[in-house]
Amino acid sequence: MRKRKLTYGMLVLAVASIGLQSCFVARKYQQPEIEIQDQYRNVVTSDSATLASMPWENLFTDNQLKRLVLEALDSNLDLLMAVERVNAAEAYFKQGKMGQLPSLNLSANGGTYETSDNSSAAIAAGGKGSSFENFQLNGNISWEADIWGKIRSSRRAAQAAYLQSEASRRAVESTLVANMASAYYQLLALDAQVEVAQRTVTNRKESLETMKSLKEAGQVTEAAVKQTEAQLYSTQILLLDLEQNVSLLENTISLLLGRPVGEVDRGKLGEQKINLKLEMGFPVQLFSNRPDVMAAELGLRNAFELTNVAKSNFYPSISVNATVGLESIKFEDWFSTSSIFSNVIGNLTQPLFNKRSIRTQYEVAKAKQAEAKQNFKKSLLMAGKEVSDALYSYKAEEERYEIRKLELQALSDAVSYSEELLNNGYANTTYLEVLTARGNALSSEINMIDSKFKQLNSVVELYKALGGGWKK
Repeated sequence: MRKRKLTYGMLVLAVASIGLQSCFVARKYQQPEIEIQDQYRNVVTSDSATLASMPWENLFTDNQLKRLVLEALDSNLDLLMAVERVNAAEAYFKQGKMGQLPSLNLSANGGTYETSDNSSAAIAAGGKGSSFENFQLNGNISWEADIWGKIRSSRRAAQAAYLQSEASRRAVESTLVANMASAYYQLLALDAQVEVAQRTVTNRKESLETMKSLKEAGQVTEAAVKQTEAQLYSTQILLLDLEQNVSLLENTISLLLGRPVGEVDRGKLGEQKINLKLEMGFPVQLFSNRPDVMAAELGLRNAFELTNVAKSNFYPSISVNATVGLESIKFEDWFSTSSIFSNVIGNLTQPLFNKRSIRTQYEVAKAKQAEAKQNFKKSLLMAGKEVSDALYSYKAEEERYEIRKLELQALSDAVSYSEELLNNGYANTTYLEVLTARGNALSSEINMIDSKFKQLNSVVELYKALGGGWKK
């Protein structure tokens, strides 16, 4: 009879669970509608091919740079920390996948118990306290029915958090590749500027000796000699500044590589070429190419599922607890069939008053979901802006570099003509004109090198903005 009642009770509970499943309240996630432009600004494309699909190994041609990027991807501390965050999120995801399984616990205890003379048992027996032994071996299993989808939503939230951490790792990887390439090109540019400064120092030492000779010949004054001497000193200061910047940038690159500071092996600026075919694709592809945009949407999905979880807390929960084991007051009878006991308990719990904690959790979850949605929208807008900025910079730096070359050629010719006229004693040419021409030529050459760096860097920025650097 007891077994029939138990079976009937479990059947009623199972039917109730199935019936309540039809009241499932958890909503299904859908990507929000966000307005996005059809084309990038000032660009018209009809092809979905994009630079972001190119592996970085194919974009860069410098073997030294490739080795540095590989080393950074293997030992950069920020990337290694991002990997550990992925591992932690994966552990939570694995736990979430087990949410619908029952919990099983096994416990054993035994000992001697003594009651006091004043215990209820002793008084009822009309005597003193007694001593007895008791031994138990229990197995307990508990299971909660996922009526409202809370467990499934929790699992999906954990999955979204895991995928978000993976997307964030890709974003770190993409940024690392771009930062390494940018720092490398800047280091090469500084090397080239150091060479120009060193050459200029040598030339100006020779010019100082020439000016001293011209003074002795009565063609220039002592003021011209001092001006030339001062110009030499200013160039030496420039050289010191450039050499300092080289050392500081090498330290920065060492940090990116996750190793102690030291020298960095590198090539020459003039040897740098980038295999670039300007393929932009469409802005909508940023959803799948930009890891930071993917991370932002997965953050929204996580917040959405947690809102489902918070909402389900308003509804009743159904759980089943079962215990089976062995209990005996004598050790020798502990494992006999007469010591077996069992119980099955069904629970139906409806929260009524929790000092507003459930409603507060739900309102907080909704606010975080709204915030995550705005963050997703912002990340997409920011991605489009970065592509537009990088594209404009790329085109502008190409034009600027060509103009710089023409400027440098004109100023170099001006220096040669001015020095030739001064050395030949032309009265209309003064030492101030020569000094001015030299200063302008040096600045132009330094600027042209800087423009070459910016041209290379604009390619790197465009590649990163489109979402390149993490695909294999």
